Amino acid sequence: MEEAVNANGPNPSTSESCDLHQAVFKNDLPGLSALLRGIKEKTNKIEIAGKDLHGNTALHLAVMLGRRECAQLLLAHGAPVKLKNTAGWSPLAEAISYGERQTIASLLRRLKQQAKSEMGNRRPDMIEGLRKLGDFTLELKWDFSSWVPLVSRVLPSDVCKISKKGASVRLDTTLVDFSEMRWERGDITFLYRGDETPEHSLCVLDNKAGVYQYVRHQESELEFEDEVDLLMSSDIVAAQISTKPITFTREKAGWIWREDRAEQLGNYQADFYTVNGMVLESRKRREHLSEEDLQKNRAIIDSFSKGNTQAIEADPAPAEPNRRESLVPPPTPGVLWSEYSACPPGQPPPMGRKIVSKTSSKQFKATVAMSEDFPMKVDMLLAVLEVIAPQFKHFNKLRDFVNLKLPPGFPIQVNIPVLPTVSAKVTFTDFKWTESGDAGLEQEKFQIPARYSLDPYRFPDL
Repeated sequence: MEEAVNANGPNPSTSESCDLHQAVFKNDLPGLSALLRGIKEKTNKIEIAGKDLHGNTALHLAVMLGRRECAQLLLAHGAPVKLKNTAGWSPLAEAISYGERQTIASLLRRLKQQAKSEMGNRRPDMIEGLRKLGDFTLELKWDFSSWVPLVSRVLPSDVCKISKKGASVRLDTTLVDFSEMRWERGDITFLYRGDETPEHSLCVLDNKAGVYQYVRHQESELEFEDEVDLLMSSDIVAAQISTKPITFTREKAGWIWREDRAEQLGNYQADFYTVNGMVLESRKRREHLSEEDLQKNRAIIDSFSKGNTQAIEADPAPAEPNRRESLVPPPTPGVLWSEYSACPPGQPPPMGRKIVSKTSSKQFKATVAMSEDFPMKVDMLLAVLEVIAPQFKHFNKLRDFVNLKLPPGFPIQVNIPVLPTVSAKVTFTDFKWTESGDAGLEQEKFQIPARYSLDPYRFPDL
């Protein structure tokens, strides 16, 4: 997981480690400021990412209690935005529920800054890891399917080719990226060049149009405000693949004499395994949504379930967009710190809006074919996916799966869920070590063609 601190945070405690939480609860800005100075000067042992017995950080409480000044002070001192509490919600999720636009925007902006900072910190190790690998080309095929009626027949497939040389990676694909609503096809090349500056290391080429775009590290203020509007008008979603109970068992073949299934996949012999216990857990909250929001969101989902893969077109945007306004604050909970800390762990008293939520889980049948003949090793694949995954959701899911403790060999074929209603079968069809031939031609492959022109907005989501 890409987080500046441990995903679970420091172990919760009810002693002095919760001094930050108490200061927030009492809305004691001078006390909170003094504690934060102590953390910065290392004169006290508390941590800004520390959790209480309910898994809340001080930033969680500041947001849930509507303590805007406390939240801003914590953010200014680097409070992590991505940490989740025992219930599985981040401070940003709680801010959306509370509905105060300025706080939502502040947390979203800081979340992006923290993600960018963490990526920058990991960059030297990532580049060094690439350099240590040999140079190669790799081909893989994606086949997408869905359990939603009519949707599987319109889902895309894709053949990708990955080339690696030194600290550079090239991905050739016909699929830019996709969500459950839409995708974009084309002749696309993704280039990561570790020897370039961070601002110019990532770029995407549209080979049909002859244009390229650097992956932007800074979005426009208009795009940022649009994102805040989207968060305020959509369900708060927490979805994750549960991996703790996952086990692997050998698949069997034959009607009478059952034996372990082993087949030839391309040029490689592979053993097939069933992945047991892969469950997609999804929770949605919507206490912040109006009836109009709910109707509009239902219309989009209904359209998609009928096989319409394009998002419903909105009315033309006005010259001056109408921004979502902050919601009326929920009633003050009137809970004392002593009452809050006396509740059983993980069962805090209500402190914001009355939660309106829906929880669902779906068990997926997943399979993996492992080959000990495949020349590539799992750690090599992970080093390449470290570069590609942040830009493409489906590659991110593949990386998460490969990070599991797999059976022996290389996962030459994987069948996994990549979206709540979409699964993908990934097959590695070919691998070749790159032989040193014409060095100029090899290097040219990892450069932007001179005839291409810069189009900063060719891919709006990048």
